Parts: sequence; C-alpha cells; structure tokens
Amino acid sequence: MIISASRRTDIPNYYSEWFYNRIKEGSVYVRNPMNMHQVSEIRLSPAVVDFIVFWTKNPEPILSRLDELAPYHYGFQFTLTGYGKDMEPNVPHKREKMIPVFQKLSARIGKQRVIWRYDPILFTNKYTPEYHLRAFRAIAEGLRGFTDKCVISFVDLYAKNRKSMEAMGCHILNGAELQEFAKEISQIAQYNGIKVGSCAEKTDLEEWGIEHNCCIDKQWIESIIGCRIKAGKDRNQRPECGCIESVEIGTYDTCRNGCKYCYANRSRERAAGNFGKYDPLSPILCGRITDEDRISVRKARSLKEEQLSIGD
Repeated sequence: MIISASRRTDIPNYYSEWFYNRIKEGSVYVRNPMNMHQVSEIRLSPAVVDFIVFWTKNPEPILSRLDELAPYHYGFQFTLTGYGKDMEPNVPHKREKMIPVFQKLSARIGKQRVIWRYDPILFTNKYTPEYHLRAFRAIAEGLRGFTDKCVISFVDLYAKNRKSMEAMGCHILNGAELQEFAKEISQIAQYNGIKVGSCAEKTDLEEWGIEHNCCIDKQWIESIIGCRIKAGKDRNQRPECGCIESVEIGTYDTCRNGCKYCYANRSRERAAGNFGKYDPLSPILCGRITDEDRISVRKARSLKEEQLSIGD
C-alpha cells in the first residue's frame, strides 16, 4: 500500500504532530469526501505500507522527527515556485528560506527522494513567461545537486479555483508559445543536472525531453525500496494522470498556505474554520468521529513482489 500525505492538504507543514501520532498509534481515519459519514480506518503498519509520498510547500516542521519514520520508505514532492505573497501568502520567502530547507532535506535523506515541483504554472500580466523563466533558473541553480527531477504543470481550472483565476486575469499560451516556453524550461533544468517531467498534461512536450510524468511513480518507488511492486493506475485521478494507486489520508479545506490557485480549498475562511478543529490526538484530521459515522476497516496489503537484482 502506498500512502499519499497528501494531495488535499499540506500535512508536513501544518499537521506533522498529528501525522506522527498516527504513525505511533498505527492507524488513521479518513472521511469519504463524497459521503462525510462514511469513514475508513487505514492501518499504518510498516508491514503493509510500502511507501509514503509527502506533498508539501514547506516540510521544515516534519524534519526534526524523521528518525521516527525509520521503519518506512518515503519521499517528498516539494513544491517550490517563483510566486510571491500575492499568490502564496503563507509560504516563506523562497530564496531566503525555502531553498535552504530543500537543501537541508535533500542532504538528510538523499536527492533521489526529493522531487522538485514547479507547479502549477499560470500566466498573468505579472507572472509572464519571462518572469517564470527567470524564477525557474534561479531556483534550479539553488537546487543543483540537491534533486534529480522537476515536475511542471500548467494551471487547470476547477469549480473551486475558477473565480480566483479569472479575477487574476489568468490566460493561456498558444501552442507555439507553450512549446518555446517548455523548450527553455528543459534547457535550464538540463544545464543544472535536473530532468523535467510534466504532470497530467494533455500537451506533448517530449520533443524537448519533457516526458509525461507519474508523480506517484512506480519506477521511482521501486528504485528507493529496492523491490518490485504490483500496482495499477489510480482510478481516482484524472485520465491524463499516470500515478499508480495510493491511499489518501488528507482532508480537503484544511490547507493554510492560502494559495490563490488552490483546488483543495473552497475558501480560505473555510480552511481557517476547519483548522480551528485541529486536534493532534484525534484519529481523523481536523475533526472528530461522531455517533453518526460508519467506520469500516480498509483492506490493506503490501504491493511488493520481488527484490530488484543487479542491472534492474
């Protein structure tokens, strides 16, 4: 079983104490976002958890206790963009704070286990292609030697973020402009020893060495755990997404980063209200189990098949 922690919120940044308590207790409860009284109990034993994928814009709060994760294999999807406080109001300064945190994490656990995400990329009168290329180059230079891979994506419009996107004057590039932008991104990354992949993109950018990427990637996980796994495509993701199946343990409307492009929060006010319910000792994130809830234990099994041999 692969644990996603989390596409729905920033667990390393805001809920690391809760996460470590869940690891210690050996289980976590997760509500079905389509049926709030349907709750799954997910066992977190190292015997069935093959890998944990952390998604974060700031993993610093989780770093001091990484030793507690020694029984587990894990890796980070670390989002580091060029946006300012107008777009990512609660993310610390990138050059002064976040690049050093990225370097510290990479030095601690190895660059193979820290993937840089420069996404989503959106274009406005302020955040032009030229702006993004300058920001991407500055970050790539700072991360040289600290990661092997960067994932990019272009902003998608959802019901939850459409209004804010339109208010910012977000626009898309035409085909030729997008191809030229991708070409320059790839060249900058390559110069700094970083390979670029795209996330759930319909546009083909492989001419510039940008392959369709799987964020929860079978080969990435196998190379870290040293074992083959048997896992199919995650049917809960978009058709363009190539990620393998995982179990999500986060909760929507709980992220405090406040990003204007966010699809996981309906509003900053709602996220703040849910954060007020946060209890590090609760088995469920930002809430409590009630008498109305129906709890079922989710079947969990290891996906491991066989050890990798020399040459694999």
